[in-house]
Amino acid sequence: MQVRGSIVSALPRFIQDKFGDEGFQSWIRAITPQARDVYLYEIKADDWYEMKPIMIEPMAQVARLFYNWDLKASAWELGRFSADLRFKGLLKILVKLPKAQYMIGKAGEFLSSYYRPCAIEVPESRDGFAVLRITHFPEMEKTIEYRIAGWAQRGLEINGCRNVDIQLSKSLTEQAKYSEFRISWK
Repeated sequence: MQVRGSIVSALPRFIQDKFGDEGFQSWIRAITPQARDVYLYEIKADDWYEMKPIMIEPMAQVARLFYNWDLKASAWELGRFSADLRFKGLLKILVKLPKAQYMIGKAGEFLSSYYRPCAIEVPESRDGFAVLRITHFPEMEKTIEYRIAGWAQRGLEINGCRNVDIQLSKSLTEQAKYSEFRISWK
């Protein structure tokens, strides 16, 4: 399983922003030499990296160091931060134009541009409610599900939605056929 560099590069920016240089240095010392080699040098946005050693394990160290091992809180907040990075400037204005259903319909394009291989479907989408299903994602991890949920929540907020709630009702990590996100908003 691979993750695009643009996702990888958000992690050190998140740590610097939330926990400063001291927090970043603590985290760098805690990650593996393989991950350290990536994070201490230029991360190319369009390159692909192995997900587990370069994303999952370093995210676990964020949870350990700064969130008392709360993987959900750390990954969700990182997802929200990543959406803010993605949708800034002119793109932030453009994201506000379409309806939420249009944005949700683009979920497959978004996801597959960041993770590979993967597949997503939207079996239900109406005003104020949608269901997203990740149907193919080898090596799915809870931290990735939470990060995706946080990203989607913040993306919908940027779109102008209020009271965005995302529930993970099924998970590939629990041997379900897919990871299902039930999303509601006003």
